[in-house]
Amino acid sequence: MRTELGPDTEVRVRAKGLPALWVHAPTLGDEWLRVPLYPHPLRGQRIWSVLGWFLAIGLLSTAAAWIFVRQLNAPLKGLVFAARQVGKGRSVRLPVSDTPSEMTEVYRAFNQMAEDVEQAARERELMLAGVSHDLRTPLTRLRLSMEFLNTDSELTEDMVRDIEDMDAILDQFLAFIRDGRDEPLEQLDLLELIREVVAPYNQQQERVRLCLEPVPAFPLRRVSLKRMLVNLIENALRYGGNAVEVAVSLSGDNNAPYVVLSVLDRGAGIDPAELGHVFNPFIRGDRARGGQGTGLGLAIVKRIAALHGGSVELRNRSGGGLEARVCLPLGLLLPRDAV
Repeated sequence: MRTELGPDTEVRVRAKGLPALWVHAPTLGDEWLRVPLYPHPLRGQRIWSVLGWFLAIGLLSTAAAWIFVRQLNAPLKGLVFAARQVGKGRSVRLPVSDTPSEMTEVYRAFNQMAEDVEQAARERELMLAGVSHDLRTPLTRLRLSMEFLNTDSELTEDMVRDIEDMDAILDQFLAFIRDGRDEPLEQLDLLELIREVVAPYNQQQERVRLCLEPVPAFPLRRVSLKRMLVNLIENALRYGGNAVEVAVSLSGDNNAPYVVLSVLDRGAGIDPAELGHVFNPFIRGDRARGGQGTGLGLAIVKRIAALHGGSVELRNRSGGGLEARVCLPLGLLLPRDAV
């Protein structure tokens, strides 16, 4: 500075407080010239602008990441939803044209898998229906032949009972195939439908007791629901004697009300370890209830309940017995393929 301003130039440095450089040069006048010093680039007011830029960059980065993750998760959520629908036995296809290129092959593979599963199910049902239908004719012919024999031997009676059992098994097969999916919905009174189903059982004596609370009419499939009630009542009568009760009540809140239909008995109940498996086709609670039949009765019940947007569960009762509880929603949309 002395070289530039002259040999009489004086320089002072203040380090405390705000650092500054003080210069006194006769060539510049009698006053001292103060030059502020900022040893750190973030010192003073500049730090707030830098923090503002950092905050803006962070917010923009977070927003961009959120948009990217949302676009990536949307196809995955659609895939999860479609997989659950296929697991429930509904026909679902994913739109390949509307998906990002990264998910296109996954969607195509899923659609092919769903088509293969549906084709296998159709072939299985067709085979089961064909076998069941073809066996009806020889069984009917055998039954007529036994009638024409005009013999009252015990062997003949046993053969007739066996033919009737086989005929009942075939009825169960056909009922399992015809799950009522094509049956139209009707606005029905559930209580009246229950009384209609229970009436034949109480002709000689009261075998099925009714405990029905008023519930509003709502869309139902008449034939399918009657089949479900018959299966539950027949199971209760077979394993619980004549102490069978059918109860109906309204539950839930105003936003999600539902009807609870319960069929209760006082039989031997079911081993808790088997409660989650007895709804599978051809599975019977043999160890607990001395299972009979084909093991399709509860599978039919579960399928019909799901067709109405509901659910079914079995509960062992305190004091012995079993409760089959069916929950049917009120005022809710049914599954897309059930409308």
